[in-house]
Amino acid sequence: MNLQQRLHDEIAAAGGWLPFDRFMAMALYEPGLGYYAGDRRKFGTMPTEGSDFVTAPEMSPLFGRALARQLAQAMQASGCSEVIEFGAGSGALAAQLIAELDALGAGLARYRIVELSAELRLRQQERLAHWGARVEWLDTLPEAIEAVVIGNEVLDAMPVQLLAFDGASWRERGVVASGEGFAFADRDSRLRPPLDTGFVPDTVTEIHPQAEAFVATLARRLKRGAAFFIDYGFPEAEYYHPQRRGGTLMCHQGHKADGDPLVAVGDKDITAHVNFTGIALAGQEAGLVVLGYTSQANFLLNCGIAELLGSASLGERAMAHRLLAEHEMGELFKVIGFAPISAPFDAMGFERGDRSHKL
Repeated sequence: MNLQQRLHDEIAAAGGWLPFDRFMAMALYEPGLGYYAGDRRKFGTMPTEGSDFVTAPEMSPLFGRALARQLAQAMQASGCSEVIEFGAGSGALAAQLIAELDALGAGLARYRIVELSAELRLRQQERLAHWGARVEWLDTLPEAIEAVVIGNEVLDAMPVQLLAFDGASWRERGVVASGEGFAFADRDSRLRPPLDTGFVPDTVTEIHPQAEAFVATLARRLKRGAAFFIDYGFPEAEYYHPQRRGGTLMCHQGHKADGDPLVAVGDKDITAHVNFTGIALAGQEAGLVVLGYTSQANFLLNCGIAELLGSASLGERAMAHRLLAEHEMGELFKVIGFAPISAPFDAMGFERGDRSHKL
């Protein structure tokens, strides 16, 4: 059975209308069929490589080297010797972090990865074989976590619910069958955006219950350590600004972006920007304190990437510049940090340019 037929069967079983978050979950993660379950190469710098998009670790190894400094500080502050990465992708970030943490003498005893994609897990195992048993893969989140947690471009890939405003009321947008393909259809709902900012008719936006539930679960289990998430997104007031009437849902294939998740299902990535206010509140309400929130550029500069650039080649500097430039990843991507409320510390990544007050 292919993914198209599997989705049609799921729509029929649901009475002809499938919530978008369920559709997105199946399109990305359906075992053996979804985008992240397939063997297509996802990560790379050029479409000629057969990849669909590039993430910071593939762009420059200086990303992981700078980030490692923050993780090393968090490990020392919390007394942890373990790192847990969610959604390790190609394994590039894990390789960078392990090597740099060892170079820094951080005392890393174990690096554990939570990865939903069996295909990506195999690639990670090949890439990280050098470190042997120090690297482990987890099928589920541990009940009690004493580690420094990292997630790079993880929250944006968590399924979202879609809401549509007709000028008078909000409705939930789902998916119905349309011939051999799919179409959007709205139905009455009590769901609402967290803010009422004067939305205009025909506004479509997203809410993020799954990402917020994930952070809340992590918060309840994080007994000692810290957590850092890097992703593209905005604080709530910017996310739900009336001018953002089309929402943030986006698809990526062959290094091209489009806004239609209902075509080429299973062959392209589907993402939504992160509402960092919702993420911060989910963590706080479950027992964490926000260590800071800032742009990726500020965070990496605070972690010493300028020093690393000093010894880099011209080509390496050019690629790393994309991590910092406002029109590239430097401003669109943000970093948020958490620690248990009983053990906060002054995280170096937020020393200058902290924007927590904007959450």
